[in-house]
Amino acid sequence: MIGMSCTQFGIFDPENIMDMVSKDFELWEIFSEAENAVTKFSSKFNEIKGSYDMSYSIHAPICDINIASVNDKMREAAIGEMLKTMEHANRMDVRTVTIHPGIYSMVLYDVKERSVELSKRSLKEIEKGAREYGVTAAVENMPSFGIMMGQTPDGLLDLIDGTDLMICFDIGHANTMGLINECIDAFGGRIVNIHIHDNIGKNDDHMTIGEGSIDFMRVLSKLKWYKGNYVIESRNMESAIISKGRLEVLMRRTNS
Repeated sequence: MIGMSCTQFGIFDPENIMDMVSKDFELWEIFSEAENAVTKFSSKFNEIKGSYDMSYSIHAPICDINIASVNDKMREAAIGEMLKTMEHANRMDVRTVTIHPGIYSMVLYDVKERSVELSKRSLKEIEKGAREYGVTAAVENMPSFGIMMGQTPDGLLDLIDGTDLMICFDIGHANTMGLINECIDAFGGRIVNIHIHDNIGKNDDHMTIGEGSIDFMRVLSKLKWYKGNYVIESRNMESAIISKGRLEVLMRRTNS
């Protein structure tokens, strides 16, 4: 199933977004920020979701959130937001929640190992919450940006080692690291959600599919075993619709 997500939707009423997305997509991955925070509109969502022939997943909030924070109160608050998001996902009957693994301190350069341990500790609490609320928590690989954790396959797998947490594989993020093949090989069957967008291999640009350097035919061929959702993460609706059309063509060619 092809879906879409857009961070810019957060400033708009979610019912208006559902009206718009449902015209062209089968799935909306709700980026749970601002007006689209599921902790705010889950009740309204349940009242109106029957009017839309769509499926849903949730991207947990990331603004001001760091589950690897060296500040205990901030880390506890971040974990609390993840748990509340999963609780509301349960209320909405949404089963997949994507989560970021945390960031390193921007000022304390000698505490990376501590940050890794704190992220692992937080992720184990998140794993317990996911089990309690009956949702699948998928931890996302991050792009090439200094303070982000989980950029490499080994780095992300180390963070979730010893847990049953799954993975959201972000193709665009992997391309900024030059590690698309390595991610697919390493993550394998733990991939339960895929984010798809383009870039030229340097920055996390979220370009329309076909406008960057990613060889999507090769990537999709390597992912032929994957039967889950592809979520187009776009900068706007127009880009998402163009990307969808191109992705459908690529999928037909790959499967022919």
